[in-house]
Amino acid sequence: MTVVVRHLQDLIVEEHTIPVPLDWKNPADGRTIELFASVVSRDGGEGLPFLVFLQGGPGHEAPRALRAPTSPSWLDAALSEYRVVMLDQRGTGRSTPLGDQDLERGTEAIVEYIPHLRADSIVRDCEAMREHLGAEKWSVLGQSFGGFTALAYLSTDAASLSEVYFTGGLSAVGRHPDDVYALTYDKLRDASERYYRRFPAHRNAFRRLADLAAAGDLVLPDGEVVSVSRLRSLGFLLGSNDGWQSLWQLLETDPGTNAFRWDLAAHMPYDARNPLYYVFHESSYADGFATRWSAERTEPQDFRDDVTLLTGEHVRREWADTVPGLRPWREVTLQLAEYEWPKVYDADAIAASGVEGAAAVYVNDLYVPLEFSLETARLLPGVTPWVTSEHEHNGLRAGDVLPHLIDLVLGRRVR
Repeated sequence: MTVVVRHLQDLIVEEHTIPVPLDWKNPADGRTIELFASVVSRDGGEGLPFLVFLQGGPGHEAPRALRAPTSPSWLDAALSEYRVVMLDQRGTGRSTPLGDQDLERGTEAIVEYIPHLRADSIVRDCEAMREHLGAEKWSVLGQSFGGFTALAYLSTDAASLSEVYFTGGLSAVGRHPDDVYALTYDKLRDASERYYRRFPAHRNAFRRLADLAAAGDLVLPDGEVVSVSRLRSLGFLLGSNDGWQSLWQLLETDPGTNAFRWDLAAHMPYDARNPLYYVFHESSYADGFATRWSAERTEPQDFRDDVTLLTGEHVRREWADTVPGLRPWREVTLQLAEYEWPKVYDADAIAASGVEGAAAVYVNDLYVPLEFSLETARLLPGVTPWVTSEHEHNGLRAGDVLPHLIDLVLGRRVR
């Protein structure tokens, strides 16, 4: 166990590293990993309650607190009421990260290892860190997959939570992943058509790019020959507040230039920096099911017929062959697609949790559909949903989302 204290202008950052079991269901097997969290507070805020931040993904570490200006952008609002615990979820950042070097252990070993990185294990890690920090209770802020993890928290350890905040993170509970991905295609169809109505010339521009990809003539700086399906995943950009601007700029750029090649590489989802995001992304929607390439199987016919309809987080098995940084993970990914993932949510426990909170539910969310979010919200009588079309899935990075959620919870108590 180690603790390091840093001072960043008026921020105090305590870095905590503790050992935890890899397999929380069988700690006696002896395998341990390191769990890292930085606890951020302002001068004078050392006595405030804790708020643990759970990052989106899966497969991404927590952001690092910085000053000038404050980063992440929502941190100032959080620090007005809480000390913020930035937890690196197991397998990421400084919490025993899983990377290419681990593949030397062999495919079977990694396939056995990765299921221990799911939301239920992250909840157990949170409990270990909470106890390490000496907190009887704390609150949780879950962004996207972090919100899914918060639902898992409510399923097993709601007594440890004072408040819970969701931002784009009310996942479907008890649904097959096919239900979710089928609905996200509907969302991407609408988003694609809205974009082309706004910029009609870009439909043909995208079609020309798809022709280049089909001919093998779109090559990224790392040598990736961009497939048509990979190109279409640029629809991922339409799921953020300002991502359409990046798509617009890309489609205005000559595809024969260095600028286009480098910008295209920068905007592609699923890269080699965080291979876990690709390797077990679909598992985040697998509440008791195997995924078996759900996004591929549920693709509607009009998406197959019209190459200009863009996709988002719809992963493709072919990328394990065509994306150089994902190629080493091919066999692991194929096997995990057949893995029977256990249930992670308990609807009855969630409904009985009684924890107060608030949830930002985005009307146009391309990744966590509104319909299923509202269905899950009905399980949470203590959580106030804020249904808004002002923001896309990344609305937490806007300055007004978290202050509004905090006011819905803490302001209600004052009034």
